[in-house]
Amino acid sequence: MNVIDSSAWLEYFANGPNAAFFAPAIEKTADLIVPSLTLYEVFKRILQQRDEGAALHAVAAMQQGRIVDLDASLALTAARISTDRKLPMADSIILATAATLGAELWTQDADFKGLPGVHYRKRKPQRTTG
Repeated sequence: MNVIDSSAWLEYFANGPNAAFFAPAIEKTADLIVPSLTLYEVFKRILQQRDEGAALHAVAAMQQGRIVDLDASLALTAARISTDRKLPMADSIILATAATLGAELWTQDADFKGLPGVHYRKRKPQRTTG
């Protein structure tokens, strides 16, 4: 089972330098777990940077996985993780989702670097042409 952090989804959709690292986990939809928070974050960022059509296309791809909503139990687990690991709210919710469901977390967010069950790839600068 795999949880993909918002940073990794955005890298994948932008075909950024780390997209190939995340592709196998993203494209194996039978094992894909998608915290509802990542739908929010990815939709919002693509809506800001491109348009609503592109944002809807991205979340449609994400919804091929199993969507996990934030419920009371997950919220309390995330709060404990946030307190213990000094993580921001969104990061703690994503990590709590992965931990609760026994999934691996895929990310390029340095807040997760070195944590057990995390596949981290350092963010690389985007190549520019011109």
